[in-house]
Amino acid sequence: MPRLEEIIEKATSYSSSVDAEVIKKAYVFSGVVHQGQTRLSGEPYLTHPLEVANILTGLKMDAQCVATGLLHDTVEDTFTTIEKIEELFGPEIAGMVDGLTKISRMTFESKEDNEAENFRKMILAISKDIRVLLIKLADRLHNMRTLDYLSPEKQAKIARETIDIYAPLANRLGIGWIKTELEDLAFKHLEPEKFAGLSERVAQEKVVCENYIEHVKKMIEEKLKEHGVQGEVTGRPKQLYRIYMEFFEKAERER
Repeated sequence: MPRLEEIIEKATSYSSSVDAEVIKKAYVFSGVVHQGQTRLSGEPYLTHPLEVANILTGLKMDAQCVATGLLHDTVEDTFTTIEKIEELFGPEIAGMVDGLTKISRMTFESKEDNEAENFRKMILAISKDIRVLLIKLADRLHNMRTLDYLSPEKQAKIARETIDIYAPLANRLGIGWIKTELEDLAFKHLEPEKFAGLSERVAQEKVVCENYIEHVKKMIEEKLKEHGVQGEVTGRPKQLYRIYMEFFEKAERER
């Protein structure tokens, strides 16, 4: 679990104008109203908003956004009101908390493409401030990382919602690493046997794959240098979910 000091240190490292006091104030308030609450893992509930805030600092968000990450469940899961949040933290943070509360109360039941797209549009409509979407993605990412503590039925429901709604939203916002992690975590819970089998195969071929990537990178770098082009070449193995989907789609086409 990240400590408050670490979160503030990260936030001030990318912006000297970060208001550390509002982050501290949000941490204290969240700790008070969530006192006595625990997650299914047995950890104090405060670990979740701290993890969300930590993810937001990784996205280099401002102090108000990080503070909202610490407060995002206070209206949904405690007796706190939006009016109290606005009184203590102002209309900007209260507006973001309100948007997140409304999204949390929405329900998604079908995996049909049209309904999934309509659901995404509803989330976008509610999120007048793009930071609301980023906080929601950070919230969903930590929940997916700790999904093992839920029943198999709830795991499947949340994983389906994640792959149909939140991974595409992360993609639209250009946050590839969140999209990738959400898809792989959802794949793990929707198709556990296939995920395990594919993970094992990829692990067995890891060295071969890494060597191939380095070989191709060097070839491209040499060609760039040969033509006087400056650039950085990077490469990485394909994510598990995308490998699975390519094989699945190929099999569908060949039927």
